[in-house]
Amino acid sequence: METKIFKIENAKSNVNWIGRKVTGAHDGTIAIKDGEFIFTDGKLSGGNVVIDTTSIVILDVKDPATNAQFAGHLASDDFFSLDKFKTATLKITSAVATEDDYVVTGNLTIKDITHPIQFKLTVDVNGDTLSATGKIVVDRTKYNMKFRSGNFFTNLGDTLIYNEFDLDVNVIANLS
Repeated sequence: METKIFKIENAKSNVNWIGRKVTGAHDGTIAIKDGEFIFTDGKLSGGNVVIDTTSIVILDVKDPATNAQFAGHLASDDFFSLDKFKTATLKITSAVATEDDYVVTGNLTIKDITHPIQFKLTVDVNGDTLSATGKIVVDRTKYNMKFRSGNFFTNLGDTLIYNEFDLDVNVIANLS
């Protein structure tokens, strides 16, 4: 069995997020701190990704004061509790190759709460460089982010925030 490890290039990788509410959506970026993909006999077999949750940037709110207020709210205990939890992690536990991509299963940990997650990941290995793209849909309420969730509060009207947010992942990694 041949094992290869591809280390994520933080500066060349990005994660875009989108959170939706009744009246629209917000979007931004968040940085990858560290990570790797493990290949066994030419197939994705494992890995992990560490996200720097303190790096959350909001792109759609242009007014500096409103942006700062929103960023502060995302940092609060209503959402990511950034004073206590500086990172989130994804540990890949299995990857099943399909015709076009992989179906990846893993454990996602946010705020020290871990739940299984599954998503599709397109992976291309060209020599010593790996590129991977995928969309991960996260139910924030599983990670104690219940603010304005219809599952926990009633009569929210147009202040309701949908439970799921999307992470669009674009990763470049190099053989280590």
